[in-house]
Amino acid sequence: MPQIKIFDTTLRDGEQSPGVNLNKQEKLEIAKQLERWGVDRMEAGFPASSKGDFEAVKEIAKTIKNTSVTGLARTVKSDIDTAWEALKYAEEPRLHLFLATSPIHMTYKLKQTPEQVMENAVSMVRYAREKFPQVEWSAEDASRSDLTFLTQIIEKVIDAGATVINLPDTVGYTTPAEYGAMFRYIRENVPNIDQVELSCHCHNDLGLAVANSIAAVENGVTQVEGTINGIGERAGNASLEEVAVALRVRSDYYPYNTGLKLDETKRTSDLIAKLTGMYVQANKAVVGRNAFQHEAGIHQDGVLKNKETYEIMTPEMVGVKANTLFLGKHSGRHAFKDRVSELGVDLSDEKLKEAFGMFKQLTDRKKEVTDDDLYTILMEIQTDTSAVNKYQLEMFQVQYGTSNIPTATVSLTTPDGKTVQTACTGQGSVEALYKTLDTLIKEELQLTDYQLNSVGRGKDALAESHVQLIVNDETMNGRGTAQDVLQASVNAFLNAVNRYIVHQYTSKEEQVVK
Repeated sequence: MPQIKIFDTTLRDGEQSPGVNLNKQEKLEIAKQLERWGVDRMEAGFPASSKGDFEAVKEIAKTIKNTSVTGLARTVKSDIDTAWEALKYAEEPRLHLFLATSPIHMTYKLKQTPEQVMENAVSMVRYAREKFPQVEWSAEDASRSDLTFLTQIIEKVIDAGATVINLPDTVGYTTPAEYGAMFRYIRENVPNIDQVELSCHCHNDLGLAVANSIAAVENGVTQVEGTINGIGERAGNASLEEVAVALRVRSDYYPYNTGLKLDETKRTSDLIAKLTGMYVQANKAVVGRNAFQHEAGIHQDGVLKNKETYEIMTPEMVGVKANTLFLGKHSGRHAFKDRVSELGVDLSDEKLKEAFGMFKQLTDRKKEVTDDDLYTILMEIQTDTSAVNKYQLEMFQVQYGTSNIPTATVSLTTPDGKTVQTACTGQGSVEALYKTLDTLIKEELQLTDYQLNSVGRGKDALAESHVQLIVNDETMNGRGTAQDVLQASVNAFLNAVNRYIVHQYTSKEEQVVK
């Protein structure tokens, strides 16, 4: 069966989701999980966009061995040079060049004639091939481009050395019939098209990204681009897990393989949701918590008699399994270390010791500790950046009652080592806590989003909180976990503030280096 290559752009297009800001360690953890999932190519970032993105792409290129690491670049020599400096350490460095080809983009955004666009594309592809063994060229807004012009420019960039041609539906405008017809036309009218791979990249503005991607496959595309959970600009990208599972379940109709380890799908989805703060809706296909649950009595009766009556795939196919007890209060350090290794998390001895301590604290309060609980603890520790002095919580106390005004008292250690304490009231416990923290923290703060979720089920489940704060005019996400919802809420708030402090510290270091 022919193989469809999976090109994941969660770390680039996915991170462009409003409010998402991942640090280098978080990006590296995502990259490792994408490698475990089995993607063929991962777009690690846009190296020329910032020093932080450059360093993250460079670290991923050095670490990932079984997946081709890609960087995005404009058709500008400095972008290409910067991308090479970040990607030259990769096992198979790959460049993704893009240039708009639709009349509206060329006229109003680029302010260039079609001839100028063609010349720029050809010269930069040729320049990129002097460094990169693999160069993907994207015709931005291809789905609204003139087909005759597309055939002309594609033929020339292939002659210049492009190895992959990507025709994206950049604004999520096209339909499956139109998108498939575009690829069919290109295959029939570009004489050297057999020298390259054809790739699709779909956005979901009309909810058609997955359908459009499959239509492209039906018309000769051999690479599908998208993101985990479909995150990305505006309404997001094609959801890769949906494309992959659709091809597997309907292999009777689509005779293709993807090479993905599908039983790592759920963990990959959960990790992205956890680190980005973009939770998956309950009815999300493939990975939503309701995807394998049946409420209607007639459905339940059918499933009990034969699962295939209402289930077209098994939960186990995508890695959904019961959260059974794996370790308990009397589990030792060795058993804990083995389980951490089985989960694919590589911790230093110091962080492993810290994780074991947190695990032991959890077992004192929670009878059954599941994989989800452990994975949450591990990600908290693995993605923490503790090298910079930050705000540290000393204590908090909340007084609440139906006939009392909620009051919170908080004591913090500030980045300069001082201890500060005060109390504030609010309409509820969380508001009282957040008003108190706002008073103690010198940065200008504005809370724009607050979410609270449970890790697993049961009254003793871990609480996980995500917040979005505007800190001194910069949007920062924060997350925190604890068994108590108020503790998790405080941890998330401080995490967002401390991420800003780390970001400022890193920026100052970069200026010193310059």
